[in-house]
Amino acid sequence: MSLVQSPPAGHDQATGATDRAAKTSSTPSLPDPFGLALQRLRLEGAIFLRAEYREPWAYESLSGPDTAAILRPGTDRLVLFHVVASGTCWVQVGDQEKHWASAGDVVVLPYGDQHRMGGVRESEYVPLMTIMEAPPWTRMPLIRLGRDGARTDLVCGFLHSEDLLFDPALRVFPSAFVVRPQGSAGADWVRANIDFALAQAEASPLGPDAVSTRLPEMLLVEVLRQHLATAPAVERGWLAALHDPVLNPALAALHAAPERKWTVTDLARLAAVSRSGLDERFRQVLGRSPIRYLTEWRMHVAEDLLTSTDLGVAAIARRAGYDAEEAFSRAFKRHSGSPPAQWRSQHHLRVAPGMPGPPGGVPSE
Repeated sequence: MSLVQSPPAGHDQATGATDRAAKTSSTPSLPDPFGLALQRLRLEGAIFLRAEYREPWAYESLSGPDTAAILRPGTDRLVLFHVVASGTCWVQVGDQEKHWASAGDVVVLPYGDQHRMGGVRESEYVPLMTIMEAPPWTRMPLIRLGRDGARTDLVCGFLHSEDLLFDPALRVFPSAFVVRPQGSAGADWVRANIDFALAQAEASPLGPDAVSTRLPEMLLVEVLRQHLATAPAVERGWLAALHDPVLNPALAALHAAPERKWTVTDLARLAAVSRSGLDERFRQVLGRSPIRYLTEWRMHVAEDLLTSTDLGVAAIARRAGYDAEEAFSRAFKRHSGSPPAQWRSQHHLRVAPGMPGPPGGVPSE
């Protein structure tokens, strides 16, 4: 029987995600800079492993550099991803919010940060390396954890890249995020690739080394493509901005702390240029002012939090740099066409079955 199953009927289906699906089909239309960045992306050292977790369960990983040293010696960072084949789980980096995922979703930790993962029921955290066999592997590793409750199956991958997209200092991506492949074609493509990789690895004495690097690479690129499709649609050179000595430190600061009350003066000081010089560079390379880019990035962050966490709208507003929920709701509606709570209901908050929603229910606007 195939490990990767179709999402359970009625659970977290994409039918309510009409607006988002229009922007992110199985072959989403991306701004050229994002498309170019992904076309040039180079990923190495693919590894697949399987995980079978039974409720209650939870683990805590090593730090990013320690994980990289074990799985790919000689490097200090990895991109981690988990395809949820069945069941429900969450992932959390540090004291940040929990991101929930269910069957068909892909969980991505683009910087390999130390994290915790668990199921629906409360459980003590088990160090991951106490339940995972240390490499080298002659067969595909299988991790088992938990007791006798409901089962969650994951297929996990580890990839290495020196690309700026995965520079922990720049933080182009959140520390952790969840993507559901849009449309039946996208979901079927993910399932087919994972099934093929598992079949190849299980049939070969070389174990995980039998899996072509291109399979998890193509999977990750497609997931990143869909995630980036909601990011600011820059008009000129987003990729160039990452390499720009003036824009790079400014973008790194905005991405790392979108909640801060940034001013152009603050950003210019970080970039070691004048306010007018920074503003001109943003407009030349990114086609917008620094503050407009910040606003659009905040909306990107808010969409991610609305779709994969149970944070209330007021809490998300604060994460996006707004003191007042009303001001955030107005800005979000201008950006997306719907107030936050309505947008969330249309894009399926991934709260586990039987778990409460946002505190006090879905906040009103």
